[in-house]
Amino acid sequence: MAGTKAGGKLAAAKNLAKDPSFYAKIGKIGGERGHTGGFAANPELARIAGAKGGRISRRKKASV
Repeated sequence: MAGTKAGGKLAAAKNLAKDPSFYAKIGKIGGERGHTGGFAANPELARIAGAKGGRISRRKKASV
C-alpha cells in the first residue's frame, strides 16, 4: 500500500501512535530552518531586479 492514500493514512496513524506531537516537532524543525528573505523581505530589491530583467529582455539580438 506504499504510495497510496490509504497507506499514507496508516503511516500517519502509526506516527501519531508512537508520538502524539510527531507532526508538531517536524513543523518546529522546519520553522527553525526557514530563512524567508529576498524579494519577500525587500520589495525595493524586487523592483530593481524586475527593471533590470525588463531592460535585458527588450534588447535586440546581438549580431555575430
